[in-house]
Amino acid sequence: MPRKNCWTRPLWPSTTPPAALAGCAPRRVGGTFLGLTQTWEYRHPVGVVGVISPWNYPLAMAVSEPIPALMAGNAVVLKPDLQTTFTALWIQALMEEAGLPRGLFQIVAGGSEVGEALVATADFIALTGSTPTGRKVARQAGERLIGVSLELGGKNPMLVLEDANLEAAAEGAVRGAFANAGQLCVSLERIYVHEKVFEAFTRRFVEKTSSLRLGATLDHRSQMGCLTVQRQFDTVLAHVQDAVAKGARVLTGGRPRPDLGPLFFEPTILTDVTPEMRVYHEETFGPVVSLYKFSDLEQVLAQINQSEYGLNASIWSRNLRKARALASRIQAGTVNINESYAAAWASMDATMGGFKASGLGRRHGQEGLYRFTEPQTIAIERLMPITGPAWLPRGWYGRIATALLKALKRLYRLWYRL
Repeated sequence: MPRKNCWTRPLWPSTTPPAALAGCAPRRVGGTFLGLTQTWEYRHPVGVVGVISPWNYPLAMAVSEPIPALMAGNAVVLKPDLQTTFTALWIQALMEEAGLPRGLFQIVAGGSEVGEALVATADFIALTGSTPTGRKVARQAGERLIGVSLELGGKNPMLVLEDANLEAAAEGAVRGAFANAGQLCVSLERIYVHEKVFEAFTRRFVEKTSSLRLGATLDHRSQMGCLTVQRQFDTVLAHVQDAVAKGARVLTGGRPRPDLGPLFFEPTILTDVTPEMRVYHEETFGPVVSLYKFSDLEQVLAQINQSEYGLNASIWSRNLRKARALASRIQAGTVNINESYAAAWASMDATMGGFKASGLGRRHGQEGLYRFTEPQTIAIERLMPITGPAWLPRGWYGRIATALLKALKRLYRLWYRL
């Protein structure tokens, strides 16, 4: 595929690029001496972007990577999870109906062997999946020295301060922990509550969780559905059984519901969870959340940051200045204040991604577009060589250049004050 500057690639009938692509246009940047060099930054498409998307949100996850990759002028090959192939094919049909040239966005179906082949041939890989899979893809991409973007697992914390609106915090905890039956990379799995409000928050949270209506109906009567695959059900059950066997208490839930379907598991709240339990540090990716009481803010921040994961976090407080300061100290790619995850996810002009074992790179925002480009600097020498004219002794040139730079610095400071 020819590599053109991404703002000129003819994906649309109009010759004027969409406003969203303005960030990919050639950009004039600062050179060396004023007037001596003229420097430009170009951004070229990387080529063919391979996207590997998961099963838990088959539509959103299948478009959130291809769209910016196409905007940056690339071709895209998408490998969806085998359970969601038809959704991906539907998206492809809609894009072509909207005017995308045929063949620019292609779908390949298959398991891990197809994913490995895609990583072995594409020019860039964008994966949303588990941390073990991400490590494997990163190793394979590293051998080829190609770019990679990984959004991986999480053990996401929620912090409830003593001044929080407890009713709103409990509602947010229910959404954050049990949306999509907990099968959400940014879902809450750890909730830390100040000791002064621990009992009041826990009472509200347990009541709201216990009243959730489970079911498989395709309407709003059902508030939580079932798990998607047997291996995920097995992980949820194993985490709960392991925790209970080692002394954890179940405040609500904790049981499979075969009367509703083979993969239903009750929304579960645990307490008295300790580090030797699997649920303490492993990602569950299901409707299970653990409650922890704290009194010292510094200690709880250290405990939150001990996790190998760092994808999403949530803070609940009426003091927004304090909450924002605390948010900047949490090692997570997104932190929501008085919301569980949707505020950061929906802020499409901001980045989305993880610290530590939760991934590499970012989606959304300018960085989410730029990762699909190769930056190139073009510098034009003007008037005289940057090393100075041949007739001028080196020592004199060095003194003149230093004096000129000092003068320019003074002018800049004067201009800045004005």
